[in-house]
Amino acid sequence: MTDSTLVAVVTGASRGAGRGIATALAARGWRVYGTGRSIDEDPGWGVGVRVDHHDDDAVGALFERVGDEAGRLDLLVNNAAVISDDLVGPEPFWRKPRGLADVLDVGLRSSYIASWYAAPLLTARERALIAFTSSPGSVCYMHGPAYGAQKAGVDKMAADMAVDFRGTGVATVSIWMGILLTERLRRAFDGKPDALADFAGQAETPEFTGYLIDALFADPGLDELSGRTVIGAELARTYGLTDADGRIPPSHREMLGAPREPSSVIVR
Repeated sequence: MTDSTLVAVVTGASRGAGRGIATALAARGWRVYGTGRSIDEDPGWGVGVRVDHHDDDAVGALFERVGDEAGRLDLLVNNAAVISDDLVGPEPFWRKPRGLADVLDVGLRSSYIASWYAAPLLTARERALIAFTSSPGSVCYMHGPAYGAQKAGVDKMAADMAVDFRGTGVATVSIWMGILLTERLRRAFDGKPDALADFAGQAETPEFTGYLIDALFADPGLDELSGRTVIGAELARTYGLTDADGRIPPSHREMLGAPREPSSVIVR
């Protein structure tokens, strides 16, 4: 690693979106530290660090390690979230396991804690970014109230942190991802290659958001986007980015809704 190598922390990088984002950033030349409760120390795309995001002190130790080893931090991707297989289903929330509320801890509170520890490293840079992974569940009914509150919470967190970071060079952006072609989802189409191909046209690879975050970081107009929630598929069109095989993922704005615009009113 050279002194000019950009350094990122991606939380929840052991699988799904987090692993895809970490892989994409590494492919763009970033030095990546990725967290997970069970993650290989050498995951193939950077440095894996076993962190339980319920443990604030462990999160603090992560950023202390990054500061000691890398001497800088340019990007934090807040992606870690407790997602249960019981999340998807038609039942009302009181007929689902109580543990679904854990996403308000590891998912919402954990994003605040990671940002709190990362802030001193980020503000030491002339340019830095905190990206939150989110979804249209923040404005429409999707998977129940705990999931929706977590997504709405990180969108609002990005908006409010932008106010506190104003003038520091640190931008905050929340990104709505689309339907992700994770390994788990691909397994659901085992033996049905044609169905998978049809479905893939409406979905995004986990790496897509990582390439988008890399382009966002390089955008000369990044500061103007700070505090906003963006639809990843729409922003990718602005940057001329495509997904695997040149696919252009669709925006689901008309069906699922649009991000809320942050108010310009600041009450201190």
